[in-house]
Amino acid sequence: MDNLEQPELQNQVEPNKKTSKKKLVSFLILFLIIAILSGVISSYGFVRYFMKQGANPDGTPRITEKVTVEENSGVVEAVKKISPSVVSISTTSKALSFFGDVVEQKGGGTGFIVTNDGLILTNKHVVTGSSDLTVITNDGKDYKATVVATDPLFDFALVKIDAKNLPVVELGDSDQLDIGQKVIAIGNALGEYDNSVSVGVISGRARSITASDRSGGGTSHMEGLIQIDAPINPGNSGGPLVNISGQVIGINTAIDSQANSIGFALPINSAKVALNSYLKNGKITRPFMGVRYVNITREFAAANQLDVNSGALIVAGTGQGETLAIVTGGPADKAGLAEKDIITEINGEKITENKSVISILSSYNPGDKVEVKYLRKGEEKTTTVTLGEMK
Repeated sequence: MDNLEQPELQNQVEPNKKTSKKKLVSFLILFLIIAILSGVISSYGFVRYFMKQGANPDGTPRITEKVTVEENSGVVEAVKKISPSVVSISTTSKALSFFGDVVEQKGGGTGFIVTNDGLILTNKHVVTGSSDLTVITNDGKDYKATVVATDPLFDFALVKIDAKNLPVVELGDSDQLDIGQKVIAIGNALGEYDNSVSVGVISGRARSITASDRSGGGTSHMEGLIQIDAPINPGNSGGPLVNISGQVIGINTAIDSQANSIGFALPINSAKVALNSYLKNGKITRPFMGVRYVNITREFAAANQLDVNSGALIVAGTGQGETLAIVTGGPADKAGLAEKDIITEINGEKITENKSVISILSSYNPGDKVEVKYLRKGEEKTTTVTLGEMK
């Protein structure tokens, strides 16, 4: 009987042992899963915390540092690329003193090399009236310089030095600029600090200003300018405005003396036209339509009860220096335009407050034919004007 009961007892105990082992294994697996999940959740929270703090889990700065480093290195590389081609221009002019004596006046500006045989682009106001010009290149060499061409319309001048194998700038495309785009201004600040660098952004495009020298004289109206907040100073005039790729996209030209950091640059595409004209013809030629006009704004339209809020109203000048609305025998006269006509489009480009007749025509050459849409007593008409040459 004992022999019969013993196997029965063994059969009862062994299943219980197997059940206990299975429970133990299951518990261990469950514990391991919970531990892994806890680690993952803790790591996720840890990373999320540092991401919110702008840092990596090890406490180092995250994306911000990478962007800043790339941006700063871009500026450094752009300056390295452009600096060898930037020159300082020293000017000497003669003037009468308070007592009537002839005295020499020193001035300074900036330019940049556009051909490897010594052709330099700068502002016209930097070199106008100078009796003696000296160009100092980036490697410290001095050269006597000569003004070979000035622009009859815009504030551009070309200066020549006798040199070979010079480093030249790369010209960009000023029609492809964006508001907020980073730019670099380089120039001979105050006529003393050559190749000074300042950084900013494009604040506006197609600006129109009336500029004058520091004495308030020699005023001129300029259109189509690039507005920047990069600090520029007297002596920066004629220097390059550069994009982050080291391409020249403008020429630093004017500052608003009443503002903190508002400067203006002429777009390089307009300078390209002047440069190409000189290389082809030996002089800078600009197209001429032969009209005097006023750009129409909403305020001007309301005050004069006009039917349109934009365009160019052909009108004669009044007061001293009275000028005709239409130059007799000029291109506009031959095309049938008349005083009080309103030009609305030239070759499909609309005349706006920031895009005048002059701005549009600056990309054309004398002899080109352009289609002009205009209003005469409220009726739209079209004519073709063959552009003349501005003298």
